Amino acid sequence: MSSSEISYLCEKVHVHRWPMDGPIWSDSVKKELDDSINKNPKRKKVTIKKDVIQIENFKFTSLKKIGITVPFFKQECTLIFEAQFSALLAHVHVTVKSENYVDVFTELTSWKNKTFPNDS
Repeated sequence: MSSSEISYLCEKVHVHRWPMDGPIWSDSVKKELDDSINKNPKRKKVTIKKDVIQIENFKFTSLKKIGITVPFFKQECTLIFEAQFSALLAHVHVTVKSENYVDVFTELTSWKNKTFPNDS
């Protein structure tokens, strides 16, 4: 892993169509996402490299509206963003559970600020 790359095994990832009035996803795309990511209980590999986020076999580009949350009373943080994969638009939630969730938050915030400096 290079210094400009961040990688996590995430407990929960959810990808859904966004905006809701955007193009309808085919049943095969929904099934592939459900089988690979949304309804798969296994940990998912998430790799962040510059302005691309790869979750398992899905590559998300054209990242925008990036947010990072740390819920009270949970040792986790969630990266939330809008992106494109293939020709489809999506809203993505990536939850990393860790005792070092503040370090994860700091690392994600640093990546966001370096990659998208005018997005504050």
